[in-house]
Amino acid sequence: MKENRYDDPVFFAKYSHMPRSERGLEAAGEWEALQAILPDFAGKRVLDLGCGYGWHCVYALEHGAAAVTGVDISEKMLAVAREKTTADNAVYLRAAMEDVDFPAESFDVALSSLALHYVASFADMAQKVHRWLKPGGNFVFSIEHPIFTAYGNQDWYRDAQGNILHFPVDNYFYEGPRQAVFLGEKVVKYHHTLTTILDGLLAHGFALRRVVEPQPPARMLDMDGMRDELRRPMMLLVAAQKA
Repeated sequence: MKENRYDDPVFFAKYSHMPRSERGLEAAGEWEALQAILPDFAGKRVLDLGCGYGWHCVYALEHGAAAVTGVDISEKMLAVAREKTTADNAVYLRAAMEDVDFPAESFDVALSSLALHYVASFADMAQKVHRWLKPGGNFVFSIEHPIFTAYGNQDWYRDAQGNILHFPVDNYFYEGPRQAVFLGEKVVKYHHTLTTILDGLLAHGFALRRVVEPQPPARMLDMDGMRDELRRPMMLLVAAQKA
């Protein structure tokens, strides 16, 4: 089975106390930028890869989706998603997104929020999503920015007093696994270059609609550490469409 840190009790307990876990989409710094590039969900069949707590599934349903399917490797995540979802037109499946499969043209929209950096082959995932989408279908996702994933540990470079000096970027063109530290725990993530992500979509039959490097909204800038997020990009948002 692919790495599943979210079912580890200690890791999950830490994750559950993050602002985005407790307060949902409004507490996610990238949400306003992501929301702006989402398609119309009315009457659409929606797939959410790495659905986590199900926030985006619920949002799609609240905005008229005909049905949603959420996929996640973590049973603990899915338990929360099922609890938060009151609609009966939602299905949650426990599986690694690399391993799940659906018939061709099953969905109108595919979403993924901060999960694709856990996938070893972005190209394979793009190819599968393309097959699952109907012609004209939308693929919208957030992924950790290649600048953020390149070096590996995802921490600032600091002086002897602990003050931030800069963010390290190294080994950029050496794609593959990185030993990152998230919530004080070691986690394996995968570094993909910007070319792999964007040109990979184009090579597998997608047209790019939007590409966004989100900045924290002004309302969050007084939160601890949030202004430092203006010093380097942490995330990349992409909206693509099946030609």
